[in-house]
Amino acid sequence: MPRDTPYLQVADALRARLRAGEWKVGDKLPSRARFAEEYGVGQSVAQRAVERLIAEGILEGRAGSGTYVRRARERRRMLRSRLRELRGDSPFRAHMRDQGAAGVWECDSTARVPATEDIAGRLAIEPGDLCVMTDYEFLADGQPVQLARSWEPMAITDGTPVLLPEMGPKGKIGVVERMRSIDVHIVTAIEVPRPARATREHANLLGIPLGDLVTRLERTYFDAEGRPVETADIIVPDSRWEIAYEIEVDGSRF
Repeated sequence: MPRDTPYLQVADALRARLRAGEWKVGDKLPSRARFAEEYGVGQSVAQRAVERLIAEGILEGRAGSGTYVRRARERRRMLRSRLRELRGDSPFRAHMRDQGAAGVWECDSTARVPATEDIAGRLAIEPGDLCVMTDYEFLADGQPVQLARSWEPMAITDGTPVLLPEMGPKGKIGVVERMRSIDVHIVTAIEVPRPARATREHANLLGIPLGDLVTRLERTYFDAEGRPVETADIIVPDSRWEIAYEIEVDGSRF
């Protein structure tokens, strides 16, 4: 085995044996010491290999009992829908409800954050202009689903009840309804999906391996004058969700 990634080699070998049916769902696996002996590696290497498969959702560790084969996680479809926002509901909460789960989110906002050059370009403002930045963790029945970081120009929301996006009487209702409450009418959005790899922060918060494939959605909302009013980066783990888009079809509008 190559010296640089022996634990990945062991993980690959164990994954192949699991897929071949050597152990079934619910079976207890041999000890780390046994795997270390089989593959000619140290027990710490075997431990890291098993931990990787636990992080991938293939195995589960039971305190005081051992490691067992778990039922594979289902890769489900995440519907991205502008129509849900027009119906006056949080798109995430509505989609999770369709999946039979309770969708909630936790967030932390910071005001007076200077816009970077990238964010300024997306919001059509000057680098250094002040924004409110909000970090989100989205959960379904207590399990992590996606992450997001959003930026809103303070020139739009400063002095209004929605300066901090999720605080006050207009919190938890989504960007479109919240902006409408201060007479900013969002009429369109652009969302660009890009493949990316999970950073350490993403991996820790989503419960996925470091470097795992994720989809990064770069979304920007625009008002009726074409002014960008909010932009966000949304991180979705590829192993759990495929992205699909619901598109309105209307013969009078294109």
